[in-house]
Amino acid sequence: MVYLAMAMFIALFGWGSTYFGWHDPTGKVQLALFTSFVLGAVCGFKSKG
Repeated sequence: MVYLAMAMFIALFGWGSTYFGWHDPTGKVQLALFTSFVLGAVCGFKSKG
């Protein structure tokens, strides 16, 4: 599951704008994706024990 989440993050971060067609000249969508990935990883690590 971790590898699937990581692959989805890399795909969205790298090619999401061309695939979904969002316009992100300031990089705020990529920043939000990165922040959600980091926070999800931290929460997953903390809940694991």
